[in-house]
Amino acid sequence: MDTSKSIFVLHGVSADDQVVLRKKLRRNQVLEFFSKLSPTQIGIEACGASHHWSRKLEELGHEVLLIAPQHVKPYVRRNKNDAADAEAICETMSRPRTWFVPAKTADQQAGLMLAGTRDALIRRRTQLSNMIRSYAAEFGLVSPRGLDKIEPLLARIAADETLPDLAKEMFADLGGDYTQLQDRLTIIEKRLQLWHRSHEQSRRLAQIPGVGVVGAALMTMKVPDPKAFRSGRHFAAWLGLTPKDHSTAGKQRLGVITRAGDEALRSVLVVGATALLQQVRKGRSLQSRWLAELLRRKPPKLVAVALANKTARIAWKLVVSGEVYDRNRVTPPQDGITAELVAA
Repeated sequence: MDTSKSIFVLHGVSADDQVVLRKKLRRNQVLEFFSKLSPTQIGIEACGASHHWSRKLEELGHEVLLIAPQHVKPYVRRNKNDAADAEAICETMSRPRTWFVPAKTADQQAGLMLAGTRDALIRRRTQLSNMIRSYAAEFGLVSPRGLDKIEPLLARIAADETLPDLAKEMFADLGGDYTQLQDRLTIIEKRLQLWHRSHEQSRRLAQIPGVGVVGAALMTMKVPDPKAFRSGRHFAAWLGLTPKDHSTAGKQRLGVITRAGDEALRSVLVVGATALLQQVRKGRSLQSRWLAELLRRKPPKLVAVALANKTARIAWKLVVSGEVYDRNRVTPPQDGITAELVAA
């Protein structure tokens, strides 16, 4: 089934791959049509509203297979249209090596909406702070970077009698918007904390070093079925935390990470790993001999990605097994390595 806002195109084949159905439906006809159909397999591209339709069709007794769009594209013949897309989806779902996307629950999608709203507000806050700082510089009022420097800058602007009245009014408007954004972000982050505390899996994941509330919540929201991955290594590869492989003629050539998975989840893991490394290099926290020796041999950014990869594997293991993170299983580094890292 090729979906859209209002038109849905069906392409059906029998067990011997003979075309038995070609049909176009309006949005309000979809559930009525499938309610009269005997239980069958339905393939849908994993795109907008696909998880909603998956839940609705499964309630009618059908088996729904969500397919990533990039896996469908190679099967589209020549011209692209709704009928060709539906036929390509049907062809893709019959291939034995096709990977399917687990359907998310309504609760997980609500959580993703919360996380997405938080990201949008943070981007808007960054935009506003840059506007205030850059406009202030035009009048000779320079401020260092940092969110904690915006309110003192606005106070300096309000107290500066040399500024034109119009400029002060515009700065006051920008400052009011900035304050409102801060208040909205505070409310959103409290809701995210409540979501995190209400989910046992998210609380367990937050115990992993380098994984905070946001990272644990995102993994719970974005990975509805961790058992779909055969191992933690496959999970890390899905996140794009493994190197690109461009090998040929028996020669192995590994490049930068693939960045092939979910960008938000991958970036949160890398940022968490970077923050953990800062604590390690300051001597406030040292997690393992593996990490200490890696820091001696490799640049910090590469180590952060490697640590994010390992964190993803640990998270997958905890979710699949139901275990709790055990800090006592970490092998401490030797005293000489510790002293060398702190000195560096």
